[in-house]
Amino acid sequence: MESKVKFLGHPVHPMLIVFPLGLLATAVLFDIIYLMSDNPQWTVVAYYMVGAGVIGGLAAAAFGWLDWFVIPGGTRAKRIGLWHGLGNVAVLALFILSWVLRRDTPSLPPTGAIVAGLAGVVLALVTAWMGGELVNRLGVGVAAGAHLDSPSSLSELPAGAGLGGVAASGTPLRYAGTERRSGATSYYAGIERRSGLRTS
Repeated sequence: MESKVKFLGHPVHPMLIVFPLGLLATAVLFDIIYLMSDNPQWTVVAYYMVGAGVIGGLAAAAFGWLDWFVIPGGTRAKRIGLWHGLGNVAVLALFILSWVLRRDTPSLPPTGAIVAGLAGVVLALVTAWMGGELVNRLGVGVAAGAHLDSPSSLSELPAGAGLGGVAASGTPLRYAGTERRSGATSYYAGIERRSGLRTS
């Protein structure tokens, strides 16, 4: 199922999530360094990183929800996507709490601010796994017909170019390149809800 919000042929949500994840996780790491070194410079930097990470997280969340709305209802992907999104709302809430608690004294954050950040990172690991499940296992955000030799997303060609069509004998044509994935055969016996895909 392809993402509906793209930039230069790629989904926007996965492009944006790297920023809040990196900023927020590094802020927690800086808090840990502060606890070990008692050097307040680490928490001052962490304060600004949490603020930037929350802003980035809100931007990524907006595009994530837009993608979630087009996932077909009644699917495992829709359920996992909902938990992924709600979990990340909780992650952002924990980091907003951490930032608010730090605001008066960024160089000497209260224990609650550090604990909120740690809890946010632990929850983010769970929601990141869910995001990976959506893409790698359930195919959310993956272009229809994508294969290991798909043309560039900047080209005018669809990802399935080269898979194409039906031979004169009526036999479906398959990808003619070298298949590098093990177990590439589709074992799903249910109704295929992704547009443009056949389960044969």
